[in-house]
Amino acid sequence: GTSNDSIDRAEDRHRFDSLLEKLAIPRPPGRSVHSVEEAKRAAEAIGYPVLVRPSYVLGGRAMEIVYNPEEMELYMQTAVKVTQEHPVLVDKYLLGKEIEVDAVCDGETVVIPGIMQHIERAGVHSGDSMAVFPAHDISNFITAKVIDYTEKLARELNVKGLINIQFVEFKGELYVLEVNPRSSRTVPFISKVSGIPLVKLAVQAMLGRRLADMGYGTGLIPPPDFYAVKVPVFSFNKLAQVDVTLGPEMKSTGEVIGIDHSLKKAIYKGLVAAGIELPKRGNIVATIADRDKAEAIPILKEFYNRGFRLICTEGTARALSAENIQVDKVKKIAEGSPNIVDLIREGKVDFCINTLTHGHRIYSDGFQIRRTAVEMNIPCLTSLDTVKVVQQVFLESDSLDDTPIRSLQKYVSGE
Repeated sequence: GTSNDSIDRAEDRHRFDSLLEKLAIPRPPGRSVHSVEEAKRAAEAIGYPVLVRPSYVLGGRAMEIVYNPEEMELYMQTAVKVTQEHPVLVDKYLLGKEIEVDAVCDGETVVIPGIMQHIERAGVHSGDSMAVFPAHDISNFITAKVIDYTEKLARELNVKGLINIQFVEFKGELYVLEVNPRSSRTVPFISKVSGIPLVKLAVQAMLGRRLADMGYGTGLIPPPDFYAVKVPVFSFNKLAQVDVTLGPEMKSTGEVIGIDHSLKKAIYKGLVAAGIELPKRGNIVATIADRDKAEAIPILKEFYNRGFRLICTEGTARALSAENIQVDKVKKIAEGSPNIVDLIREGKVDFCINTLTHGHRIYSDGFQIRRTAVEMNIPCLTSLDTVKVVQQVFLESDSLDDTPIRSLQKYVSGE
């Protein structure tokens, strides 16, 4: 299989940077730091927001997007133990389109069963993102780069088995976020929906067989005539005091697949299977961080135009009122009762939209709103990308209800 040295080249910051430089593959600017002050200086030089994480990390553990020096200090003091032997990585956070690939290599030949595109932008852990296969919204130029970079990296690392690569498309350029010369959590998904048994191929490659002799083709396999959507499943109602907000640290405990010839129908099936349903009418609580307000206004306006009642705290209410959107203002927790959490507890809310403002502190309003919504079994979304998709799909779901049931095997075989 893949050597320990190859794994280290992918995981060690300095060796990985040298690898990408040798192959002329771009990555977001970043640095390796060993102290709080170094981290602050690196972030100032790179420019906030930054993505900070320990080296050699699985599942996005202790990974966070940091927006200012105060958040950086809090992260460095509470989230990680930083030493000379265990540096922290500080990378520029590029708010772009995230793309993911699982591939198999025998040291020379590479098989790419397909390209997945995340619905949530970069910054949400890949295990918590909704992913579409085949990628539905990337250009031929970016597709060619994904293939080129995947093949170059797999060969240079002399991978014999599986490799997972995550990219971000930002302002027309493709950047490598991370390279994992191992199996990933998307391997079962991509194996099922592509019909290519990745684990079987990887084991044969590790035993010295050539992929070209296995009958599945090489390079990027042509995409199918259907869409498959991976939707995460969470267990927040069973995990008290866990914040439901999505970020770089993985929180999902499972996933489902929605599959159809129509992308919209595939998403709809996946959302329903994951237990996410949006009423056709009702009350929506929306509390939006300042940095997200401009993007949130058209989304909330569409809900308002569709007959939903919007309930917001002062800052969000003010932003919506300025756009001539009618809003019912509600008190924050510190302003007394009845406040926003009281409304949720009393069952007067059908849907919550809450984007992160002041981190994950358990006494913050945002945390209390998110946790209360989960405890009351009220859908609570923290990513505007997810909200957009849910809005588009469920508000048009009348035309999707009569979708016939068809097995995964029939889709994959083309029956």
